[in-house]
Amino acid sequence: MRNSNRSTSLSPSPPSSPRFRHGRSKNFTSVAAGAGAGRVGKQRAADRIVFVLISAVFRRKGVLLFAPLLYISGMLLFMGSLGFDVASLKNAVDVVHRRLPPGSVYWSPQLFEKLWPFMEADSISNASHNTLMTTWNLKMHQAWKPCVNSISSKTGFSELPESNGFLIIEANGGLNQQRLSICDAVAVAWLLNATLVIPIFHLNSVWQDSSKFGDIFDEEFFIHALRNHVNVVRELPEDVLQRFDNNISNIVNLRVKGWSSPAHYLEKVLPKLKAMGAVRIAPFSNRLAYSVPSNLQGLRCLSNFEALRFSEPIRTLADKMVERMLKNSSHSGGKYVSVHLRFEMDMVAFSCCEYDGGEEERQEMDIARERSWRGKFRRRGRVIRPDANRVDGKCPLTPLEVGMMLRGMGFDKYTPVFVAAGNIYKAEKYMAPLKQMFPLLETKDTLATPEELVIFKGHSSRLAALDYTVCLHSEVFVTTQGGNFPHFLMGHRRYLYGGHAKTIKPDKRKLALLFDSRHIRWETFKQQMKDMLRHSDVKGSESKKPTGSVYTFPMPDCMCKRSESVHENGNTTH
Repeated sequence: MRNSNRSTSLSPSPPSSPRFRHGRSKNFTSVAAGAGAGRVGKQRAADRIVFVLISAVFRRKGVLLFAPLLYISGMLLFMGSLGFDVASLKNAVDVVHRRLPPGSVYWSPQLFEKLWPFMEADSISNASHNTLMTTWNLKMHQAWKPCVNSISSKTGFSELPESNGFLIIEANGGLNQQRLSICDAVAVAWLLNATLVIPIFHLNSVWQDSSKFGDIFDEEFFIHALRNHVNVVRELPEDVLQRFDNNISNIVNLRVKGWSSPAHYLEKVLPKLKAMGAVRIAPFSNRLAYSVPSNLQGLRCLSNFEALRFSEPIRTLADKMVERMLKNSSHSGGKYVSVHLRFEMDMVAFSCCEYDGGEEERQEMDIARERSWRGKFRRRGRVIRPDANRVDGKCPLTPLEVGMMLRGMGFDKYTPVFVAAGNIYKAEKYMAPLKQMFPLLETKDTLATPEELVIFKGHSSRLAALDYTVCLHSEVFVTTQGGNFPHFLMGHRRYLYGGHAKTIKPDKRKLALLFDSRHIRWETFKQQMKDMLRHSDVKGSESKKPTGSVYTFPMPDCMCKRSESVHENGNTTH
């Protein structure tokens, strides 16, 4: 559930007396009498006196000399109160222009240029202090631990009951959306007492990855890990397939609504499963409600955190990459920062935000939007407001902004940083300042050789699996734009690291206003960033709310509290 911090507004002033709601009118003056008429007479006399005094003052020639200066000063004060700036042009002519609304201009490069000398001075003065060693300063707390045995006792069988039929699902989207579909399918198969066929992966128009289940996940391990809970088979048996003319498309496809309840599956899907012996649900993304009974939540936990592991080729290279990252981080005790950077062209286009590319950037983004979401952004009545998107925290953080945020939080230029990302939009231009701030920056393309990566090229989900593994074992994970990738990582890290996500989740609305403050001092910016880091630390141990996802918040459904108190300072599980 999304939390919104609402500032309390001042109570409105009480209504004024009816006598003062309107100016003088003929009716009022005609009715006034007695004391009222006396007050009017006194007012007229006072007006005459003021007029005489002003006339006398302005008859003096000396005062008249100052009149233009007084007029100009008054105008400047007036314009200052209305939010005007005076800008000097090249020809030394001063012009007055209204301030642009917050978020309408991407000011971050100018702010970086101003603050860069102070960042460098901080690195020199705090060279002996390693922020990575003290990032998470949690007080004594009750740490959590995985509860696999408890889950198995609720949903496991010594011998599986007779199946009601075969469940075939089609997982769509990227790596972690597929992951979500797989885990939900296991829970639904258990609920229906169905045999689950290894999920089919849909070729997504954006991801363009033709990988099958076994290319990304370890099929044999998955089947074995769930053997006491759900029967899983690689494909439909021949005799069943023959009943549908050897064409899986002939099996009825049940259009299940998103976030359907367990009751819906029992009432609508189960009877058809029993009658036909096999059913399909395609697509299957987000087809099971977040809020379900604890036994179904337990199966989600078991599937996601225990049964799903990457295929052997992915694990082999990912482990090498983690080892290389740890070696590069030897001066910081093997600890490093990982950043999920969402600044690919499609993400920038979808956000409808503008940066500093001018008309060329706008044309590129229009083409990208039309290519991937044909017609969606050209519908009648749709208004695109990049400034409002930025202030509302909907714009992807640029590499420059991520770097400034981390430097403000105290991570100096000697901090090892791993960037998980797709193809960064205009990478040479936008990545340069981040590399300037963090020279020890690595990506999968620098950690692995071209020969090692060749079998993964062109397969976005397999490449994302490499990024996922390196991020999973970092001391600090930074999420910049949301989505399934960071949500699954936050939950997985909570599961591994005693219930704490060890994740920086920045307040992007606050950041937008800070990056828009071109005159902000480095000390002020730094204090705001440290406050943001402390907030992420506190939220790291957050438990699941009733409508929350168990994949992001595994406590308390997937984890149990330890009896002893522990002091958390750094990763306790690797």
